[in-house]
Parts: sequence; structure tokens; C-alpha cells
Amino acid sequence: MQEDQTMNKTELIAAVAEKASISKKESEVVINAALDTIIDSLKNDEKVQLVGFGSFETKHRAERTGRNPKTKESITIAASKVPTFKAGKAFKDAVAE
Repeated sequence: MQEDQTMNKTELIAAVAEKASISKKESEVVINAALDTIIDSLKNDEKVQLVGFGSFETKHRAERTGRNPKTKESITIAASKVPTFKAGKAFKDAVAE
């Protein structure tokens, strides 16, 4: 079995810079701008859809009752807004190869 490998942001910046034949600094600016734009859109309840890659959107979780595992006491879990990602078909197919 293959050991889990993780690409961090610095490695992503370097890989994008190499693939796009741009500097690491330019790559970092572009990646940060893209991530900031996605985050800002989700904050405004806008869906971000990248055809062939996938879509980012927010889901609203209603207030619910939970249980404190230590004390077994019932607690109220506040309503929240969470980001979600759904991979597109082309992305899924590419990864499955």
C-alpha cells in the first residue's frame, strides 16, 4: 500500500509556477487571489462552479440537539453555515484513472 502523500500550499505554488512557466511569486499571488475570491463568494452565499472541476457552495445547518460525550448532558448546537465541495464528473474520472 502506498504511503499517504500531502501537497501543502508552498508545494502547490511551486508546481503551478513550473506548469504555467511563471515565477513562484506570481503563482502565489494568483493562487491566493483565487482562494480569496472563492471564500468571499461563499461568504455571500454564492455558488462557485468550475465546469469540469467541481462546485463550491455553502450549506446551512439548522440548530440541533446534541450530547456532551463526557457528561452525557443534552446541549444545543447552534445553526451554522459550512462550505462544501462537490467534484465534477471530469475531475472524478481523471482521478479514477
